[in-house]
Amino acid sequence: MADLLFEQNGNIATITLNRPESMNAFSEEMVLKWIEALETVRDSEDIHVLIVKGNGRCFCAGGDIQAMKAGEGFFASKEDITSTALARKNSLWKKIQRIPLLLEEIDKPVIAQIHGFAMGAGLDMALMCDIRIVAESTKLSESYINVGIVPGDGGAYYLPRIVGIDQALDLLWTGRILSAQDAKEKGLVTYVVKDTGLEEFTNDYAMKLAGKSKVVVQMIKRAVYQSQTMSLRSSLDYISSQMGIVTELPDFKEGVRAVAEKRNPQFNK
Repeated sequence: MADLLFEQNGNIATITLNRPESMNAFSEEMVLKWIEALETVRDSEDIHVLIVKGNGRCFCAGGDIQAMKAGEGFFASKEDITSTALARKNSLWKKIQRIPLLLEEIDKPVIAQIHGFAMGAGLDMALMCDIRIVAESTKLSESYINVGIVPGDGGAYYLPRIVGIDQALDLLWTGRILSAQDAKEKGLVTYVVKDTGLEEFTNDYAMKLAGKSKVVVQMIKRAVYQSQTMSLRSSLDYISSQMGIVTELPDFKEGVRAVAEKRNPQFNK
């Protein structure tokens, strides 16, 4: 069976990490299929929302410790990991580091559905998503230091932007395990829900987003992320251009009519 599953149901696509016997730890096949799936999501006009989740008893344990013990990497083939430092660097760039770069190109909502454990690179994959919905029994950790490695997939970029520099360093230096509620209090996750309601809550949330104006949802995402590296003046100039565009679209006219008539808008899909 494939290490990663990709399916589309209506306007919602789902990536499922599928190595339950290894707690969905990364394999080369998983990473390559992940890249392929993200390219499909990026390029498809029919996909409005993406959910990322894991099969079995957890979301993702990150690197495959057994593979590392055998001399292989969680991001590379055995030939890469046992050759030179440059080969290992290039393997990261060509494989697992393609995932955050592709996610940056996707202007559609990306939701992480997290249960069981999210450890190391598994947690970082969730941090790359826009929304993190977590089952209440979930445990989360930036566990790299416990195996003597650094967050090679983008964790050092995402984590301090979400929780602040001091909190990020604390989590990375100690590798301590957080409960779902601890993570929520730190702003690391968006929602904490009952274990039995995780799938339903995530699907309902995705369907709500898929029912919104596709163009406006995309423009909001672009505005929020791009404004992080803009001055106030540049951000305001950018958003005024977006406003000029969206107010010419049918969704704007339908939305105004729907609010005035006290009904739900029927946006163009």
